[in-house]
Amino acid sequence: MGNLRSVQQALRAVGCSASVQPNLAGATRLIIPGVGAFGAAMERLSPLVHDIRRAARDGMPILGLCLGQQLLFESSEERGSFAGLGLLEGRVKYLQPAPRVKIPHIGWNSLHYLRDEGPTAGGREGEQVYFVHSLVTLCDHGSDVVATSHHGVEFTAAVGRGNVWGCQFHPEKSGEVGLRMLRRFVAC
Repeated sequence: MGNLRSVQQALRAVGCSASVQPNLAGATRLIIPGVGAFGAAMERLSPLVHDIRRAARDGMPILGLCLGQQLLFESSEERGSFAGLGLLEGRVKYLQPAPRVKIPHIGWNSLHYLRDEGPTAGGREGEQVYFVHSLVTLCDHGSDVVATSHHGVEFTAAVGRGNVWGCQFHPEKSGEVGLRMLRRFVAC
């Protein structure tokens, strides 16, 4: 939902051919981008849920971007209660209001890396990426958290386990830092 073309253009910029398609036929990697609401996105993905889960089990590299990261998890409280893809254990919750903190969180913010692997490998502590979100992912397993950021509270900015990766930010809008992450993903 939303940012399909900007992600496609960013992938072309890193030398990868990418297509927006209604199924996984012929796909070697899957990027789940997203702008919008969790429930509506899951409804739109409903014809593909079984195939996405099978692709994850079969080892296909999968990357969720922003809402796409949230969809990787089991559930979300956004505008109700909705089931997600369940590729990672945990849930999606609203960012908690804090004094002098605007929600939604829109703009550039720094990353704190906990692991150096996957698409975020080679990242430099404190480098900036672009966020637009009101919700965050709460991982059941701390080992799934790859990077954090801070907006009133510390929150999960990137996740990963095996072949499934996600980032709460928009790499396609994060300049060279984001393009480096997309290059690493397509090289997986």
